[in-house]
Amino acid sequence: MSRPLIRVVGSVNLDIVATAASLPRAGETVIGASLERHPGGKGANQALALARLGAEVRLWARTGDDAFADEALALLKAEGVDLAEVRRLPGTHTGVALIGVDAKGENQIIVASGANALAAPEDLPATLDEALLCQMECPSEVVAEAVRRARGFVALNLAPFRPLPADCLERADLIVVNQIEAEALGETAAGVRGAVAVTLGAGGARLLRSGRQTAEARPPRVTTVDATGAGDVFTAALVIALLEGQDDPRALRFACTAAALSTTQPGAQPACPRRQDVEDLMAGDAE
Repeated sequence: MSRPLIRVVGSVNLDIVATAASLPRAGETVIGASLERHPGGKGANQALALARLGAEVRLWARTGDDAFADEALALLKAEGVDLAEVRRLPGTHTGVALIGVDAKGENQIIVASGANALAAPEDLPATLDEALLCQMECPSEVVAEAVRRARGFVALNLAPFRPLPADCLERADLIVVNQIEAEALGETAAGVRGAVAVTLGAGGARLLRSGRQTAEARPPRVTTVDATGAGDVFTAALVIALLEGQDDPRALRFACTAAALSTTQPGAQPACPRRQDVEDLMAGDAE
C-alpha cells in the first residue's frame, strides 16, 4: 500500500511541562513538580503522528527566529517530515505551551501563540493538491483559506474551537471534535457532508455521517502517564485510516488504539506511537 501524502497546516510550539501530584486550583501554588521540555503544537504533533503511522507529510507553519524553533522542530526533522514550508518570522517568539500534568495524567494548558498567530493566508500555496489536515491554533483565516485552496481530502480538527465559515465546514471530508467542541458546533454537524468524529476521552469515540452514527469504539486498557497530545494522535490516525479506505468501525478503533497508546509515555510528540505498535496492541486487544 502506497503511503498517503498529507499536508498539515498548523502550529508549532515548544511544550514546557510541569508534572505534579495534583493540578492547582485558582490562586493555589503546587510545589514539588518535575520539569520537562518537548516539541509540541497541534499542527506539529499531528504531522509527527502522521509520519510515525505511515504517511508522507508536509508541514506549513510559522516559528519565531529563536532557539526554541530548533528544539520544537527536532523530532519532525528526525522523522523526515518535509519542513520546506516552515518559515521563521523575525521579531517574535516560537509558540510556547505551558502544561501542568497531575499524577493521573490529566492536564491544564496555557498557550502563548507567538509566531503561530502571525501566519498569513496569502502565504499559502495557490493550490493544495494533497490531503489536507488543519487545526485551530493558527488564525482561522489561514484555516479557511487552506480549505478553499484544497483539491483533495480535507480534515478539520476544530480544537481549540473557533467558528469557521459554513462553506469550510461543508467542504470538510472529516471533522474531529471533543464533546465540548461538538456542543459548540451544534446542529451544524448534522449538515456536514463528510464524517464527524466525536472523542469522548477514556470513553472512546463516535463517528457520524449525516447525523447518523456509523461506528463507536472504546480504547484498550492502558496505564495512562500523560494524556497531552492524545487527541492529536487520534486525529492523525483516523485521517490515515480513512485515506487508506478502512471502513468506519476499523478506522475508529485504529484511532482510539493509537490515542490510548500515546498516553502511556510522557510528552505529546515523544509519545506519538509507531504503526506497528498500534497494530500489535489492536491484535492483542482482540484476543
